[in-house]
Amino acid sequence: MAFFTHHVCRGLSTSAARHVVIKHVMIIGGGQMGAGVAQVAASTGHSVTLVDTSDDILKKAVKGIEGSLKRVVKKKFADKPEAGEEFVQKVLQNVSTSTDAGSAAQGADLVLEAIVENLKIKQDLFSGLDKLAPAHTIFASNTSSLPISDIASSTNRLDRFGGLHFFNPVPMMKLVEVIGTSATSQETFDSLLNFSKMLGKTPVSCKDTPGFIVNRLLVPYIVEAIRLHERGHGSKEDIDIAMKLGAGYPMGPFELSDYVGLDTMKFIMDGWNEKDPDNPLFAPSEMVNKLVAEGKYGKKTGEGFYKYK
Repeated sequence: MAFFTHHVCRGLSTSAARHVVIKHVMIIGGGQMGAGVAQVAASTGHSVTLVDTSDDILKKAVKGIEGSLKRVVKKKFADKPEAGEEFVQKVLQNVSTSTDAGSAAQGADLVLEAIVENLKIKQDLFSGLDKLAPAHTIFASNTSSLPISDIASSTNRLDRFGGLHFFNPVPMMKLVEVIGTSATSQETFDSLLNFSKMLGKTPVSCKDTPGFIVNRLLVPYIVEAIRLHERGHGSKEDIDIAMKLGAGYPMGPFELSDYVGLDTMKFIMDGWNEKDPDNPLFAPSEMVNKLVAEGKYGKKTGEGFYKYK
């Protein structure tokens, strides 16, 4: 990704970073996840620089943040519209945008990546930023399925690299999975935990294992529900109703698959299957493969297991 337009090299300390109080946050990726984290961080008084490859993407992201904030205001400031507008403007003042990641990284305490789930692209991004960011800067990825250690391996700051896995929609979801590798320093891990708490989130500590906690349990559950349907042991409608009314889930597994995106589901399962082909939980689903091949990814394309048009 062509983020680097300035080439400024800095000497990097290889010693463990001291505890870093994260005030200035650089978020790479103006999509739904990146914009969501930007909104929450800016709302809690952090200085945020949102970075992407074009001004058009960034303008759309900021517009989305403003719209989301106005929805928050309708609930929290229902009787005080002027205070609500003041809140929106104050939060937006904490957000700046840039197409130059190298320049933006030079003032960041934390660089958080929320881009495409492609290992090489993430590695190339962090490799370049590693030469530009200050020695104290912590790097983190919002990946939901790739090993943090594999992403971090492209840098010389293994002790200052971790994972911050937010959940969609970020302003609504309270959980953050904080992931440490075998090389992540305790100081870095504590900084990421404290940052998550400052955002008003509830962090849980995770090891750098496939899917961390939530997806490691959730994705095989969803795929097993699909296999149940493939075997003719239940319709997708009945399985969804059963899990909602019997287990208290807000969405059934087929509804959730369509919400997450079947292409994303397939990407995660294919990656895990490649690393552990003998694990039956990670075996591919013919039904998912067929729907993805037909371009039926779920809600975002108008059709997946269900139709949304």
